[in-house]
Amino acid sequence: MPHSKDHDLYSLDLTGASFVKACGGPCTEGCVTLARIGADAWALGDSKRPGAEPLRFTTEELSVAGIDPTRFGLTI
Repeated sequence: MPHSKDHDLYSLDLTGASFVKACGGPCTEGCVTLARIGADAWALGDSKRPGAEPLRFTTEELSVAGIDPTRFGLTI
């Protein structure tokens, strides 16, 4: 479901966002980065493609995708 204009995750500024890396799979081949970018907003990036624009999610969307910020050492 698209976000309303008032809650456009891609309009949030990533400047100063503190990304935390988590890896899985053999040889840490599946690494992603996660940062809180708002009260109910997260940015998820690919550590092997640091120049790629991170995807944005709400806390609920992360949960539905099976991504738990606490596994990155982040609080919800």
